[in-house]
Amino acid sequence: MTASRVKLAVGSGGYHLPGQQTTRQGGTRMPATVVVGTQWGDEGKGKVVDYLAGEADGVVRFQGGANAGHTIVNELGEFRLHLVPSGIFRPGVVSLLGTGTVVDVQVLLDELGDLVARGVAVDGFRLSDRAQVIHPVFMEIEAREEALRGSHEIGTTGRGIGPAYAAKAARFGLQVGDLLDEQRVKESLELLYRRYAAWLGLDAAATAGRVAEACEALLAAGRRVARYVVDPLEVTRRWVEQDARVILEGQLGVMRDLDWGIYPFVTSSSPTAGGAAAGAGLPPAFIGSVVGVVKAYTTAVGAGPVPTEETGVVGDALRARGGEYGATTGRPRRCGWLDLVAVRYACLLNGVNRLAVTKLDVLDELDEIKVCTGYRTPEGRFDVVPQARFFDRIEPEYVTVPGWKTPTRECRRPGRLPREARAYLDLIAEHVGAPVFLTSVGPHRDHTVRAGS
Repeated sequence: MTASRVKLAVGSGGYHLPGQQTTRQGGTRMPATVVVGTQWGDEGKGKVVDYLAGEADGVVRFQGGANAGHTIVNELGEFRLHLVPSGIFRPGVVSLLGTGTVVDVQVLLDELGDLVARGVAVDGFRLSDRAQVIHPVFMEIEAREEALRGSHEIGTTGRGIGPAYAAKAARFGLQVGDLLDEQRVKESLELLYRRYAAWLGLDAAATAGRVAEACEALLAAGRRVARYVVDPLEVTRRWVEQDARVILEGQLGVMRDLDWGIYPFVTSSSPTAGGAAAGAGLPPAFIGSVVGVVKAYTTAVGAGPVPTEETGVVGDALRARGGEYGATTGRPRRCGWLDLVAVRYACLLNGVNRLAVTKLDVLDELDEIKVCTGYRTPEGRFDVVPQARFFDRIEPEYVTVPGWKTPTRECRRPGRLPREARAYLDLIAEHVGAPVFLTSVGPHRDHTVRAGS
């Protein structure tokens, strides 16, 4: 569809913060903040959480598993976290891997070991005893399910996430705390392998062998991880009683949400603010702010519709300049123009009241930038995301805005950003109805523009 050209007016950029709240003791309070992705994932939530954690007492990862990575660059180097919450680099901050997650314990131990080897203290790490354990068989099941789909494959990471959540819902799962009970692990594995034996072609002897092998591995991992395992309610209850500053960290984005995403090309849990309280173990009333993270353009990994994807020169240029390769799988990300229909939908769904825009610097060299502000289909126009069946015939409506052709990486205050860059941020804020309070202009923690600075 032909794009219209828009000259943007520069306003305040929405650079203001919501009002502070008052504690029972009469002081100012920073209630829990949920950080959610407003697109297809890979928006830069890890960097935003790492930045905000400098003012926090705790960080909770509330859903997902090792199927996505958060890339963080700070004074200690570059890190790719898959399970450990992004508050781990802040001394004194408790980083809780919450109840709503699914945990490959060996991957977790390897990740913790790598952090320690690189000089990161992990004494603040905690692991919920109610989080679900990923069994070795889940990866095998996931591979078979993907093969069964044929040309309709989801494009999963193969980390066993879907089968783990399916087993949890079917009450065949094993919780982290169970790893400290040998009999419980053995009984759980026997039940689980009986469930899958016919599909995997296992006879009784093969099943017994697989159970024994998996039991030994899980018990060994359980002994190593036991020092971190806690009752999460003991942690979160203290936070509530003390009016602590807590960040709830989601994984992936709203367009991959199990219920609200582009089904079936979705994850197996809810990365929305609505899922944060349950997954973290905090009362919903304790959540006072929702930060929506918006990449300045669109990327996605895996199969399924991405309306603004550019498969030619533009997409290749965004991928190269943005380093758009999956932190978990290394797969090249699908790239395209910013889709404000998806972002607006995510903000409405999550009650987003602040925006963090990332990778603005990737657009520094462009003469013009397209922005999708509507979807058109034979059935009519949509300005929020419709149900998934419409996506095979969506045509994006674009406006074209001027680029700034000026490096932004050294900017640290909103007023130092080029006029056109500030206008671009204004366009985002005005379209979705939430102010921009953080803008990332580079990969390092310090490459950040903050409102009021």
